[in-house]
Amino acid sequence: MAQVEALKAENLAAESLRGMEQQLEIKADGLHYFMERVWVPHRGNLRDLVMDEAHKSRYSIHPGSDKMYHDLKILYWWPHMKADIATYVGKCLTSAKVKIEYQKPSRLLTQPEIPMWKWEQISMDFITKLPRTPSGCDTIWVIVDRLTKSAHFLAIKENDKMEKLARIYVKEVVSRHGVPISIISERDARFTSNFCKSLQKSLGTRLDMSTAYHPQTDGQSERTIQTLEDMLQACVVDFGNSWETLLPLVEFSYNNSYHTSFKAAPFEALYGRKCRSPICWAEVGDSQLTGPELVHETTEKIVQIRNRLAAARNRQKSYADKRRKPLEFQVGDKVLLKVSPWKGVICFGKRGKLNPRYIGPFEILKRIGPVAYQLNLPAKLDGVHNVFHITNLKKCLSDEIHVVPLDVIQVDEQLRFMEEPVEIMDREVKQLKQSKIPILKVRWNSKHGPEFTWEREDQMMRKYPHLFKQSTSNADNKK
Repeated sequence: MAQVEALKAENLAAESLRGMEQQLEIKADGLHYFMERVWVPHRGNLRDLVMDEAHKSRYSIHPGSDKMYHDLKILYWWPHMKADIATYVGKCLTSAKVKIEYQKPSRLLTQPEIPMWKWEQISMDFITKLPRTPSGCDTIWVIVDRLTKSAHFLAIKENDKMEKLARIYVKEVVSRHGVPISIISERDARFTSNFCKSLQKSLGTRLDMSTAYHPQTDGQSERTIQTLEDMLQACVVDFGNSWETLLPLVEFSYNNSYHTSFKAAPFEALYGRKCRSPICWAEVGDSQLTGPELVHETTEKIVQIRNRLAAARNRQKSYADKRRKPLEFQVGDKVLLKVSPWKGVICFGKRGKLNPRYIGPFEILKRIGPVAYQLNLPAKLDGVHNVFHITNLKKCLSDEIHVVPLDVIQVDEQLRFMEEPVEIMDREVKQLKQSKIPILKVRWNSKHGPEFTWEREDQMMRKYPHLFKQSTSNADNKK
C-alpha cells in the first residue's frame, strides 16, 4: 500500500525518483521492483524500519555503513540509498560510543612557543610507584628546561607535602637558574593546590596546566621520562644498586648526551661548552674567552639553538599534519567525551573492556585556546575538570531522542568507569601448588542487574574496607 500511495501524482515529488518510476516493475507478489530489488518508498518510515533491522537487531549488531549498504542493496533500493545509510549510521549513538575510530586524528599539531632564554620556561612531572629505597623515596620529580632540554631528576617521597617540595624547588631550580617565567605541568594535586599557586604567584611564575587527559601537552616531560626510565632500568640491570644511588649518574649521562633537535648535548647548550667526562677528558680543553666575548658567544649559541629547534619543530609539524585532519567545534555543538579504560580490581569475567568508549553527549560552552573546549558537564561529573583537548571529543550527530542518560553508568574523576561492590556473598580458599589464597564472591552494581565475581580477599580488603564492616554487621544480625 505504501508503494501505491507514493506513486500517486501528489506524492511522487517527495520520492525523488526523477523519472525512474517508469523502470519500476510489478512482480507476482504485488510489489514494485527496481532492477530485481524491492523499491522502498519514503512514506510510512519504511526506510527507517529496514535500516533499523539491518543495523540494530540481534542479527546485525551495528555494522558500518559500507557493510550495511552491501547487505541491503542486494534486496532493496531507493534513491540516494548509500548516502541515507551513511547518515543513519553516523547518527547512531551506540555506534558513536563504542566503535574505534580509524580516521586520521583530529586537529593539526599545535606547539608551544620556543623560549627566549635558558630555564625561563620549564616543564615538570613525576614518576611514581617506584621500588622504595632505604631512605623511603619512591618517586622521581622530573624538571626539564624547554630550551636547552637540560633536566634535574630529584628523588622524593610520593606523600611529601607541598611545603617540602617547595624547598627542594627553590634549592635545585631557583638557586641555580633563577625564577622561571612559566611552568607546564600536568594536573597533579600537588600543582593545583592553593599553596603551590600562592608560591608561584609570589615568585612571579605562571602555571600552565596541561589539558585534562591529554599528556601530549607536556610532551617534553613525557619524552624525558621515557628516556629516564630506560636509563634507570639499564643501570639497575648492569650495576644492581638502588635506583636512588644511581640517579645522579643518570642525570649526568642524560645532560651530557647528544640531542637531535638542536644537535648538541643539553649540558653544552646550557653552559656553552662540552662537559668533561672520562671518555673525552682532553677534548674539552680550557676556555679562552672572557668578558664581553663570552657574553656574545653565549648569545650566539642561544640564537643557534632556537633556530635549530624551530627547524626541528617545523619538520615535526609537517610530518604530523600529514596524518591529521583539521577539526573545529562551535559553541553550542553537542560532542561525545572519550573515557579512559575501566581500571578496577583484578577480577574474573568482568566487562571492563566492554564499556562504551565515549559518554555524553555534552554541550560545548566555550572555546579555550586553539585546541581545547569547555563542556557543560552534569553535576554527577563535578569532580572532573571540564576543559578537554579536541582529541578527546567527537561530534555527536545523534538526535536528542536517542541520547542515553548518564545515570546508567558511573565514572570517577579520572573519567574511568567505576563499578562498586555491594555485598560479600560467599568465601572460599583457592588451593595453589605452594599456597592458599582466600577469595570472596562479590556482588557488584551494574546497569544490567547484579553481577557476581570471585575476588582476592586481601585486594578487596585493601580497596573496600567498608565492605567487610558491612559483612560483619550482617553476620551479627543473622545471629
